[in-house]
Amino acid sequence: MASSTEEHTGPEFRNEPQVRTGPPTQTTKSALKHFEEYGRERPGVVALWCVGIGFVLGWKLKLW
Repeated sequence: MASSTEEHTGPEFRNEPQVRTGPPTQTTKSALKHFEEYGRERPGVVALWCVGIGFVLGWKLKLW
C-alpha cells in the first residue's frame, strides 16, 4: 500500500512519454486554426453544431 506522503513526479509507466505543452496562447491558436480548417472542410456539420448549441443554450438560459 502506498503512503499518502509520496509525490508523483514522473510518468506512471516507464515507456509513457512526458507531455510537454506550450503556453496557453499557442495552444489556443492551434486549436482555433484546427477548428477553422475543419469548418472549411465540413461547413454543414459545423453549422448544425452551432444551431444545436444555440438551441440548447437558448432553451436553458431563457433570457426573456
